[in-house]
Parts: sequence; C-alpha cells; structure tokens
Amino acid sequence: MDSNTHQHRPTVIAVVGPTAVGKTDAAEQVALALNGEVVSADSMQVYRGMNIGTAKAAPEARRVPYHCIDLVEPGSPYSAALFQRDARSAIDDIAGRNHLPIMCGGTGLYVRAALDDWSFPIGELVSPSRARLEALAEEIGPDALHALLAETDPVAAAAIHPNNSRRVVRALEMAENGASYAEQAAGFAERTAWYPTVFVGLTMERSALYERIEARVDAMLDAGLATEVADLLSAGYRDALTATQAIGYKELVCVLEGESTLAEATTAIKQATRRYAKRQLTWFRGDPRIQWLDVTNLSDAEKTAKVLQLVESSVRALR
Repeated sequence: MDSNTHQHRPTVIAVVGPTAVGKTDAAEQVALALNGEVVSADSMQVYRGMNIGTAKAAPEARRVPYHCIDLVEPGSPYSAALFQRDARSAIDDIAGRNHLPIMCGGTGLYVRAALDDWSFPIGELVSPSRARLEALAEEIGPDALHALLAETDPVAAAAIHPNNSRRVVRALEMAENGASYAEQAAGFAERTAWYPTVFVGLTMERSALYERIEARVDAMLDAGLATEVADLLSAGYRDALTATQAIGYKELVCVLEGESTLAEATTAIKQATRRYAKRQLTWFRGDPRIQWLDVTNLSDAEKTAKVLQLVESSVRALR
C-alpha cells in the first residue's frame, strides 16, 4: 500500500475490548467530546430486530449518530467482506462531513477488515456455497470434512485443527472460489493499516467483568429478550437464531420449543458470554497497536477522561 495514500485517509478512533466492558458508552463520550459519530463493529448488531440480545443502543438513547447497525434481515447472509465495504463507506462519509469516525465493537475480525489493508477473495461478498458446506459438515462430521480439505488444500488443512469446523468450511469455501486460506491468513497477520487508527482497548479484572456480564444477561431477560426471540421465530428466522454466534438467542429458542427451562437457558447464556469475552480478549491482546486501559475501579467520568487523554495524545502523534 502506498504510504501517501494512507496518510490522506481519515484518522479513525477504535474502541475495542470484551463484551460488557463499557465500550459503547466510552465511544459515545469520545464522539460527544470530539464531534464524532460511531461505527458499530458487531457481527450481530447488523441484523434488524435483534436488539435486546445484542445490546444494541435503542434509537432514543443514542446521543450521537450510529452506523453499520440494522443493515440486513436476520435471515440474510452477511460477512466480514460486506462489513468492510459498509464500514469504509460510513467512515469516509463521516470524515467527508468533517466529523470524527469512531469504530466501536468487539468483533475483532470486523474491526480489522475495516481498518486494515486486507483484500477478500472474489466471491466473498455473496457466497451461496457456505450454507451447502455447513450442511455437509453436519452430515459427515468434522474428521471427514477436514479430510476433504486435506485433499483440496493440504496447506490450509495443516494449519487448521480438524475440530474447528467453521474454519474448515471457510477454507473449503475459499478453495472453491480459487483463493487460498493460508495466503489470506498470512496477509492478515501483517497488520498493515488502511486508515491511520488510534486503538483504545478497555479491560477490567476478570471477576468484575463476569459480574457485569451476568448483570447484563439478567437485564436483557428483564427487558423482554424472550419476547424478542419469539417474535423473530414467528417471522421465520429460526435458522439465524440458532446459529453458533447467536448467544442469547439459540438458548431461548430451546426454552420456547420446550427443550430446556428458562433457568437452564440463563445459566447457558451467561456461560457462553463469559467464554466469548475470553475469546475477544485473546484476539485483541494479539494486536500490539492497542493501548489498554483498565477500567475496573474507574467511575464513568474518570473512564471518559482517561480514554479522551489517550485518544487526544495519540491523534497528535499521528499528525
């Protein structure tokens, strides 16, 4: 990438970290202070109607404009490549109006797809083969699926554990499109910026984060998450709600279909969310560009002040 091109692209602030750590409030505070707008980087908030379970800020509660939420119906396919297109369009539009783009979210792949120089293979925007490959995975099991990948792309098979069916499916899909999973993964590891970006990562002590996660799940249920799931089921979105990444939805589908109790589902949602937070931290900890701020014992005002201090000093350093 031409460094001069990079320098003429707008500066972006990225607020990242695990679920329930307080990213949305911090991003809004930065936006309010610096004339900014928020670009959500959450793989589930792109879906319309999935509001409570994704912790999507209600329209009446948003203090600044939001982008990249409510983009598609739950039954529509969406991908990191589509997010790259949509997020970059939003970022360029925001900057074109002399506002500051602030990316906020915990889907690490989406953050990097938007902010780093990473090209997706032809066919990634719309991939009808993915559903077929996922169905095949269910039919033949992970070992046979991995064996198929070993025949198709042995380099990719050597890099992916047989139990990671999601990546095996992705690699097979790429091979069908004439692309190499291994080559793409190597390019993704380079961390070359598309936009000059200030990364701020929020973290807190594990016990405190888990308390916040449990409180959030309880609040979602009190706010009517089960009703939201029932409405989505009635609209015909069962397959979308039972997808692997739809934490909070797939568990309640089991309750509504009489396969588990609400107490069992609540426990499962909290456990799945804790595990997701751990995966998020692992992903973001691998990025040396992120400046971390422990917000465990900070008030909202203190957190805002420290985030703004990090952002303002880092933006000056970029100029």
